[in-house]
Amino acid sequence: MPSFLRRLDRGTLGAAAASALLASWTSVGWANDAPPLSTANLSGLSLEELGNIDITSVSKKAEPLSDAPAAVYVITHDDIIRSGAMTIPEMLRLAPNLQVAQISAQSYAISARGFNSVDADKLLVLIDGRSVYTPLYGGVLWDEQDVLPQNVERIEVISGPGATLWGANAVNGVINIITRKSEDTQGGSLTLQLGNRDDRASLQYGGTLEPDLSYRVYVEGFSTRSDKLSTGENANDGWSKSQGGVRLDWTPANDRVTVEGDYYRGTEEVTRTLDTAISGGDLQATWQHRLADGSQLQLFGYYDGTNRSVGSTLGYSLNTYDLEAQHSFTLGERHDIVWGGGLRVYQDQFNAATGALAFVPSRRVQSLSDIFAQDTIALTERLKLTVGMKLEDDPYSGWAPLPSGRLSWKADDGVLLWSAVSRAVRAPTRFDRDLLAVEVPGVLLLTGNHDFQSEKLTAYEVGTRVQPTSTTSFSVSGFYNVYDDLRSVEFVQSNGLPLITAWGNMMEGETYGVEIWGDYRPTPWWRLSAGFNVLHEALHFKAGASRLNNLGEAGNDPHHQASVRSSIDLGDDITWDLDLRQIGALPNSPVPSYFELNAKIAWRVSQAVELSLSGLNLLHAHHLEYVQPGATIGAEVERTVYAGATWHF
Repeated sequence: MPSFLRRLDRGTLGAAAASALLASWTSVGWANDAPPLSTANLSGLSLEELGNIDITSVSKKAEPLSDAPAAVYVITHDDIIRSGAMTIPEMLRLAPNLQVAQISAQSYAISARGFNSVDADKLLVLIDGRSVYTPLYGGVLWDEQDVLPQNVERIEVISGPGATLWGANAVNGVINIITRKSEDTQGGSLTLQLGNRDDRASLQYGGTLEPDLSYRVYVEGFSTRSDKLSTGENANDGWSKSQGGVRLDWTPANDRVTVEGDYYRGTEEVTRTLDTAISGGDLQATWQHRLADGSQLQLFGYYDGTNRSVGSTLGYSLNTYDLEAQHSFTLGERHDIVWGGGLRVYQDQFNAATGALAFVPSRRVQSLSDIFAQDTIALTERLKLTVGMKLEDDPYSGWAPLPSGRLSWKADDGVLLWSAVSRAVRAPTRFDRDLLAVEVPGVLLLTGNHDFQSEKLTAYEVGTRVQPTSTTSFSVSGFYNVYDDLRSVEFVQSNGLPLITAWGNMMEGETYGVEIWGDYRPTPWWRLSAGFNVLHEALHFKAGASRLNNLGEAGNDPHHQASVRSSIDLGDDITWDLDLRQIGALPNSPVPSYFELNAKIAWRVSQAVELSLSGLNLLHAHHLEYVQPGATIGAEVERTVYAGATWHF
């Protein structure tokens, strides 16, 4: 059973219990008229053109990045292809406003502005608008999420609350992964990659059924070998996975209809004799219609199903049904309004063998509904005020108001100044309310709490986005976050045995920090990007708290991190990219600071063939990035080198 059942150390009780359940099973040639290869699609754009890329995550409608009043970083399609990143977590390393730590070959800890852990629950992640967080504990099962790199249009990363538009769990940030339209991925491609750590292959074809109806289909698969523990032993975390999917885009006059779906299966090692089996799929549809008055209506719905099992010990299945509507329009000359609402239904089932952790009840059907509205008011030609409110009805805590206000001033065409105040909550989950820990030698370690309340955040932000010259741009943002009712571990019965503890809301505190990133293009063929952020956390227990868990167990975050990326075009057919990162030490379950380097060189042999050589974590044979709370050793991230070949047809 999970390791926390063998530990009664009061200082690590909360975090060990929280992570053990999760870690035990969640870690558990182109056609003749086709465009050039994707490695060059954005490389020729100026910084001004990059700043005018339309994004949608800040206001739920298209707006230029240079006008968005938020700490938002965009990972472009070109960034992803040139980096050599093959998985979503590795793509997210390109965002300087995220904390990304690899825990094992299968799992990552990913967060923004702190509170990072294997079960990080304050970051909302979307793929084409489909929420991929699990209501079991409010985090993301990263091993279930996969998008072919060539199919990612961009990833919009917002550090800071987005609850007014996106709802609960958009507390410290929002990641919106937007895939490419099928009309932009015409023709076929076969990609093979062989390396010392894993092997991958994908096959994709895109075509048209009618002039306004396009499609693509794909299949992919990979196999990753196990890491080594800090002691040199086998970490038993190797895994393999296969996935396939289809997308259709229909574009009649004034409309766009998109239908897409995926299905996957995988196997992950837990021990030498025990595996985790994962499987699932999704199907979603979007209809966008431009009305006669110029306003836009959008209807969106999806189904998402997932199944996980660890041998015959643990099993979890979840079915999600979601339907949303949104309307955006202008009112007079000053008001730009977006409003809408939605309903989501969860059906889940948790199965556990006798003596294992369980949830009571083992099966739940829950619904989540919301309504929101946001108005961007033009106070003057350059000064805008954005006010919004979402009302969300959570199945555990009822209706919650999630307001925000943003003020932005376009001082001139190259300078944006903004500030914001907003409220967000992390809603209770099954893990908080329904968890049951069975009795082990007469001691019941931890239970859920039916009175557990939402964790709350009031956030204050200021920032600027500046392009002082045609070759230089940068963004600076500062934040001060005030948290209340954070999760703690409290006594229910402390005299005699069994000793009973439960989740409580007896922690609070503040975090503050600065995020900086920028681009410099000294020549048309060379682009430099850099990022730096500092985070300070000051958490404390409320009066009367049992103080059973350490404050640091709320998350394990570096005080600072920095990155520098160089992208060079060596002529028309060869690209060379380097990505250096420095991550500060982790203070809780200590992990030393480290430098690492990723690199890729790609050669476009012809319009049909591209060869590449990539390396990840090149500076060390292996290094540690994260250790589970209560553990003294962890899986080390190993140097990875692989050769790739892509044939377009």
